[in-house]
Amino acid sequence: MRIAAFLLLAPILSAQDYFVYFGTYTATVSKGIYVCRFRPSTGELTPLEVAAEAPNPSFLAIRPDHRFLYAVNWKASGALPGNTVSAFAIDPKTAKLTFLNKVSSKGEQPTHLALDATGGTLVVANYGTGTVAALPIAHDGRLNEAAFVDQHSGPPVAAHGGVPHAHDVLFSHDQKLVFVAELGLDRVYAYRFNPSNHSLAPHDPPYAGANPGSGPRHLALAPNGRFLFANNETDSTVTSFKRLGDGGTLEAVQTISTLPSDFHGTNTTAEIQLDRTGRFLYVSNRGHDSIAVFSVDPARGTLTPVEQVSTQGKTPRNFSLDPTGAYLFAANENSSTVVIFRVDRTTGRLTSTGRVLDVPSPSCVIFLKASD
Repeated sequence: MRIAAFLLLAPILSAQDYFVYFGTYTATVSKGIYVCRFRPSTGELTPLEVAAEAPNPSFLAIRPDHRFLYAVNWKASGALPGNTVSAFAIDPKTAKLTFLNKVSSKGEQPTHLALDATGGTLVVANYGTGTVAALPIAHDGRLNEAAFVDQHSGPPVAAHGGVPHAHDVLFSHDQKLVFVAELGLDRVYAYRFNPSNHSLAPHDPPYAGANPGSGPRHLALAPNGRFLFANNETDSTVTSFKRLGDGGTLEAVQTISTLPSDFHGTNTTAEIQLDRTGRFLYVSNRGHDSIAVFSVDPARGTLTPVEQVSTQGKTPRNFSLDPTGAYLFAANENSSTVVIFRVDRTTGRLTSTGRVLDVPSPSCVIFLKASD
């Protein structure tokens, strides 16, 4: 069942519904951030709508109070400036977004952002310059100029162009630490977080090294907090790290391929996510165009391959498990589709539902519980 923007479905009014927001790239036909409404109990979706026009809102985050949404503006789109972070107020009834303000991301090509649990600080990773910035958030949701900026540096890695590329931000469960995947330097950085002044301080040691040329891209933290997982973009692997001491020191436990043994084409990984129980881990492959599924040993942090499932499209830059854990939405950037899979919560395996959303150049999928 293909769901296009013009297809009309009956109104969905269940308390268990969710708004689904899609970040996109706007170089072609996309207008910005899109939204639909999703009912997990039946798999129904309403028609896609534009939630807000914005230049290249490639990654999104929602404040914990569910009142505001934030987007990185990856880079300029035509005459519209990029290299910023934008704030929007969320209409709880319609899911439409009202632009509040935007500020500099303090670097080029901001690629990812995360908010602390209080909603008072936003941390953004800038891919183009390898910088990390912390932005205070006002009570009314507006962004203030950066209170902290760090420039990554280190020996050049030829496989990544010889320059730093900060790519992902992740807060620890206790909010004491912030981890940043540094693709360009083959490192995972750890910072101590101070919410009182919206600042980060390097942990000691400041980072853990990954395999040379691997390119750590995105991160996932086990529900028990004992292990951190990084998907490596360049060599199509996942590395499990054990957290030592106060949790900021990382020790590699295992590195495993995301690809079947008989695949010999070009591939890079993109997104990583754990299910809510921490029993299964998912990684997207761009080239093989699949989701790799692993089972997780919660005691050792090691991974065992389960399957690789076609995303039925090209270049799955992003995907997300819905809040119930019953579905996975795979965003195929280069085929402008979001394909919806059913998740077997016993085995972790994915089965296509046959439902496909037409979303122009999708790059991010996030969920928000809808109001009645």
